Amino acid sequence: TPSRDMSTRAISVEASPQNQLDKTGDPCRLLLIDGIGPFFRHYNKKRINWSKIPFSSIETSDGLKPEVVETVPDDFRKLVRRAKSLGYNAVTLDDVAHLIRCEKYADDLQRKIEAYRELFGQLMAIAEEEGLAVFFTMDVMFFNESIREIIGDSQAKANSWLLEKLSQLFCDFPWIAGVIMRFGESDGLDVKGDFRSQLWLKRPADARRLLEKLLPMFEQTGRLLIFRTWSVGAHPIGDLSWNKKRFRQAFDGLGSRSLVISLKYGESDFFRYLPVNPLFFVSDHQKIVEFQARREYEGFGAYPSFVGWDSEEILRDLRAARNLIGMSVWCQTGGWGKRRQLTFLRNSPIWVELNTCTLARLWQGKTCEQAIDEFVQSSLPEVPVDALIDFLRRSEIVIKDLLYVRELAQRQLYFRRLRLPPQLFVYWDRILVDPMIKKALSCLVRDHSAAIEQGHRALAELQEMIAIAESNKIPTRGLKLQLATFEIIATARDYFFSDDEQAGVQLQQLKTRYKKRFKRNYSVFINLDAARVHRVPIRWILPLMVRERSSYRILDQVLTVRLLGLLYPLARRFRHRIGPKFASQQAMGLDTLLK
Repeated sequence: TPSRDMSTRAISVEASPQNQLDKTGDPCRLLLIDGIGPFFRHYNKKRINWSKIPFSSIETSDGLKPEVVETVPDDFRKLVRRAKSLGYNAVTLDDVAHLIRCEKYADDLQRKIEAYRELFGQLMAIAEEEGLAVFFTMDVMFFNESIREIIGDSQAKANSWLLEKLSQLFCDFPWIAGVIMRFGESDGLDVKGDFRSQLWLKRPADARRLLEKLLPMFEQTGRLLIFRTWSVGAHPIGDLSWNKKRFRQAFDGLGSRSLVISLKYGESDFFRYLPVNPLFFVSDHQKIVEFQARREYEGFGAYPSFVGWDSEEILRDLRAARNLIGMSVWCQTGGWGKRRQLTFLRNSPIWVELNTCTLARLWQGKTCEQAIDEFVQSSLPEVPVDALIDFLRRSEIVIKDLLYVRELAQRQLYFRRLRLPPQLFVYWDRILVDPMIKKALSCLVRDHSAAIEQGHRALAELQEMIAIAESNKIPTRGLKLQLATFEIIATARDYFFSDDEQAGVQLQQLKTRYKKRFKRNYSVFINLDAARVHRVPIRWILPLMVRERSSYRILDQVLTVRLLGLLYPLARRFRHRIGPKFASQQAMGLDTLLK
């Protein structure tokens, strides 16, 4: 068993990538799960940023809160033990910044770093005991005043500093199997603490120089560098998550055995209707595919949002991918929402557990039906398997035909360097009803009557789901919330795709009842004042701004990429007036799209 005193002494290690991966079993079967859930047990904020551990909330002025130090290790053991039983062989934790020592840090920060090293040392020991490898996440690049003084704005200095600090970190903690680097997304605007990240690598050449600097050390110490290509459209590198040309500029010729490229299954975030990301088929680099079991855009686990059949099809398509060595499953991470459930721990959502189990079994070669049957035997022994399959099939229809507008979701739309999400008026746990959205949807969706009909048909499917659940001992918790929420969404469609003036009145009434009935509800934003958008020429603007193919038009290069990029400083100044208020307070802000 590893020493619990790993944070206070350096331990040398001789290893190779194969040796490091031995602890995960078959090195071609890396099955990752996130382990941040235990850090949220004592977090009481109304709306939670689930993107990473809420570091500032678990700290004292120069250490960690006693209740966190007391409960996190036990919760972590429960989580990794359950994950191991499902076949997961590696766990991810946030983050490298809170493990790195630096003599230039203030004394209180140095004491906090030592407390984190001690706590994470315990967690690494637990993972080792339970048979899981540990990977730590990091943003490229994280900053505070001391780091700024050291590196300034020099990427060369930043790369050298990271090389030095990561090398020492691997020496101090031999049980770290690798680092997962997020480069194209930074901390949300609401993140507080001793470190904040920013978008640092702005061109493919920047990413390449970083990798060329770090990979030899990763090879020598036997670690994996997992490079997440997820990007949000900012800067010239902003389309790396789907652009083959940009991908080749960043990675061609980097044949390191320690490099693994991590791709989300589609060209956008964790949404439905996305074809498999073509970058899986571009090169021979080792790759892993990312899935999300706790669906941040589909209720955060509050109601059934089964991903089994979609994921089975995606994995079937990926059989032709080159050198796919693993899968990463997010069972807790992602999004801003009110739900307080912790997967496999406190008030664990059964539907997230089902997704997490199913994804593991699909990766292991089982069918979706076999995974469901196994889950029933272990977790829902009184439920008839056929009834649950029927229930889940209907739940898939409800999600695809009500949370999404099918005609819109099936179109591939791009704005600047970003593949637009297939959801427009439901985002995280927010429903947006606004004349501007109505006007845009009326242009993007041609068959308005079909959109309305699909929504109401899906609502009937949901009512049938509830009946099936009540008759077959399927858990019904969350179904009343889903029904009330989706009634609002269906009525919003009536408003968007018809001239029914009563739809607006009905929406206000539904919202009032909804807020009284449910504490952890969706936030419903209704603004029916059409005067401010009456003269906005949306029908003319959209074709100029949005294209239906990934390749750039000349118009995009001139207008949306270059000209709009020049307007970024203006957009930052007026960020609170761009879109809904929450968009300027969480994530990175809509103005980031113009960088």
